[in-house]
Amino acid sequence: MSISRRRRATAVLCGASLAFAAAACSSGKEAGPSPAAQQGGTGKITIVYAQKQGDQEYFIGEAEGAKAKAAELGVDLKVVNLGNDANKAVTEMQNAVNQKASGVIVVVPDPSVGPQLVQLAKTAGIPLLTSDDQVCATGPDPTSCAKEQLVPRVGFSGQQMGAEVGKRAGEDFKAAGWKAEETAIIEAWKQDVTVCTDRVKANQEAFKAAAGVDVEVIEVGTDNTPSDAQNKIAATVSGNRSVKNWIVMGCNDENVAGGVTAIQNAGYAADNILGVGLGAYLACKEWRGGKPTGFKAALFINGEDVGALAVQTIHDFIKNGTPMPAEAFAPTTMVDAGSWERAGVKCA
Repeated sequence: MSISRRRRATAVLCGASLAFAAAACSSGKEAGPSPAAQQGGTGKITIVYAQKQGDQEYFIGEAEGAKAKAAELGVDLKVVNLGNDANKAVTEMQNAVNQKASGVIVVVPDPSVGPQLVQLAKTAGIPLLTSDDQVCATGPDPTSCAKEQLVPRVGFSGQQMGAEVGKRAGEDFKAAGWKAEETAIIEAWKQDVTVCTDRVKANQEAFKAAAGVDVEVIEVGTDNTPSDAQNKIAATVSGNRSVKNWIVMGCNDENVAGGVTAIQNAGYAADNILGVGLGAYLACKEWRGGKPTGFKAALFINGEDVGALAVQTIHDFIKNGTPMPAEAFAPTTMVDAGSWERAGVKCA
């Protein structure tokens, strides 16, 4: 599928009218280009894409999609890996300002630096767009932020994705014939990341609706990496040996992969584990080998779609003054061992 086709998304067109984003939705009038757009409209558009965890497969795909779209649009794109360093996000924002970038897209390692990034962008007259995770202009916690103070975002709907994961887990739970009193759900995620919490809350609600019963939920805080999830969930399983069947959900494939590994290492058979991931880029590695695994399904989210859509969105604002939407969402697909290849999951 071409990048141009994949970038189609459902956009919520109004709701973010931050001064630096110049989106005058409340008045019903479209705002003109930002100062950065007016200055750079006749020259080369330069965009900085600063990502957390840039060596993670999802974000590698996101960078590839962004680069392909930038090449198509004639944009000069610089991709920066922030790792998990929130301070580096501020440093790279300042560097973008110093280098007179036309715009910045950021995936923050920690939302607490949001107000600093917004202020730097606003002072310099540079449009700021986030991808994946939300950022608040006026405080460190996007969950307590007024909607009009959330920075425009491109990514996926946390609630929708979580609901898809929970629904699949609930359906598979019923199909397996497991008893609720013999089963426990592990929910693993980085608990200060808003989009992760949105996903987890939604999958718990959707699971209950699909399963039709209450199952014990054990919430585990992680740093969203497989190794940390494995360590934390191993301790959880060790303290709950009476549980016969485990369901593993969370923010991403990393948490589910780590959880499934921890439970299998504790001596549970694959048939007693039901992991439903979010991403599919780690799940596919389990399925590709053909061996029994507790990783039963995953929601395929294509980072390339998000990267391409983010570059297109900020480009259109810089060049034409097209208001950036409050949120723009890329499509998702549930996959399993029998369908992931047909769905186009890239398994590096």
